[in-house]
Formats: sequence, C-alpha cells, structure tokens
Amino acid sequence: MHRKHHLATIAGALALACVAPALRADEVPKIQRQILLKDDLSIPGHEGVMVRVEIPPGAAEGYHTHPADVYAFLLEGEVVQELAGKPTVTLKAGDVFHVPANTVHQATNKGSVPAKIAVVFVAEKGKPLTTPVK
Repeated sequence: MHRKHHLATIAGALALACVAPALRADEVPKIQRQILLKDDLSIPGHEGVMVRVEIPPGAAEGYHTHPADVYAFLLEGEVVQELAGKPTVTLKAGDVFHVPANTVHQATNKGSVPAKIAVVFVAEKGKPLTTPVK
C-alpha cells in the first residue's frame, strides 16, 4: 500500500511537470519598466526621467508615442526598432538611438535573451511618458 502511494505521487508529479510548461508557454511575456531617476530640470515645467526597460524574448512593446524626445542606450540583447517614416533596423547591445517626440514606434525582441534598455526623457511635467496607439 505504501509503495502504491509513492507511485501515485510520482505519477501525479510527472503529469503536473508535463502540463505546467505548456501552461507557461501560453503566457505573454511582460515588459518591465523601472523609473531610476525623476527630477525637476532648470527648464520651467519640465522634468528628466530615466527608465530601465526590459523586453523579454518574443515580446513587443506595441505601437506607442512619447510626448518628448527619447534618448536610449541598448545595454544588453537586441531589438527590432520600427519607427514611423524610417526603415526598420535591428539594434544590438551598445547601440544608442533617438525617437523624436510624438513619433509612432515600437521595439520587438526577436532574440533569445532579454533586451535591457536605459531610456532618458526630457518631458513636460504632468504628461504621461507613453501613450499607446489604437
């Protein structure tokens, strides 16, 4: 009886181990954003904001705009950058890029490791930093 209980427990654990990865495979990878610095600037009504963005493999930001110019440095990984009116480019670790204010764009991580980006905004206070495009 004791042996049957162990076998049933092992069989149940194996079944769960086989199903759990399938459940996780359906989850959409989530992009992480962390504000590292937010401070008033000498420009009246403006603030500087530095954000760390991490895009998991297979994830895309979705098309969006920013009310301010964006300056970014790709720390790790690579992304495919789509910027309205410009050719699509693949950016790699060490690349820097600029997104003009109110320009529709998105970045997609088609690589196998997370893409980590340091982003700097010089923005009007009180405005959202990102607006999704519908």
